[in-house]
Amino acid sequence: MAEQIVREDVEKLIQAPSACAEVVAAGKRYLEAVGTADEAAAREALVGELKEDVCSIDDLIAFASSPDGEAVFGKEAAAATKTAAEAAKANGEPNCLCDACQAGARILREAGEA
Repeated sequence: MAEQIVREDVEKLIQAPSACAEVVAAGKRYLEAVGTADEAAAREALVGELKEDVCSIDDLIAFASSPDGEAVFGKEAAAATKTAAEAAKANGEPNCLCDACQAGARILREAGEA
């Protein structure tokens, strides 16, 4: 039997500023499908999208260390993000620290996929 995905986590995911359009759409489809014949397919689509989108802590460190990361965050914020990510990694955090990745990682665990 599939594990229970917590509605609140899906809502946090779709409201996260860092969530991409595809995962927001998959999250909304899943919430609309809960309790219907379409739930299993919507769940599978959401989990599949999250498997593609949730970044590792190493990905975050690499991005924050790159010119692209500096362009997105700004130089000081990129350095602060890198420092925070390195500290989180040292404490065992496997995933990116952004709201979307944190919610996505919780959903994958809830779905028995992580």
